[in-house]
Amino acid sequence: MTPTRKKRLTMVLLILLGVGVAAAIAMTALQENLLYFLSPSEVAEQKMPAGKQFRLGGLVKDGSVNRATDSLKIRFLVTDGLKEVEINYDDILPDLFREGQGIIAIGSLDNNGVFQADEVLAKHDEEYMAPEVADALEKAGHPRGNKASTDSVPSEYKP
Repeated sequence: MTPTRKKRLTMVLLILLGVGVAAAIAMTALQENLLYFLSPSEVAEQKMPAGKQFRLGGLVKDGSVNRATDSLKIRFLVTDGLKEVEINYDDILPDLFREGQGIIAIGSLDNNGVFQADEVLAKHDEEYMAPEVADALEKAGHPRGNKASTDSVPSEYKP
């Protein structure tokens, strides 16, 4: 091998090594920042580790909302018809939040299995339900979950 060929081969190998390292770093960063969506039944089945962030969706169980009188703290249950998960939240709730409605909460489980929400998202009108929540309810056999995804689109947006 001539010195020029060795130099060229070394450069190609260094470039491939650099691209490989960059790809590994990017994949690690992306994996750490993914927020998986889980239903209450999936949370019960998977035994999520404490502190791992994910999105939890379902219906706010009727009669389960407990608000603190001296702060913004609120505790409520989210259900998919089969299982329930207790959620604690300490911030202002969306105006459309109420019992019996679909929500998605972003946060993590604590050591006691209680979901500590950092953010709570509520549906935006009477007909719409987030597709993830509708799918999770349908899998659980809940009567509110058997709407097709086109049924969950507001009528003014339907063709």
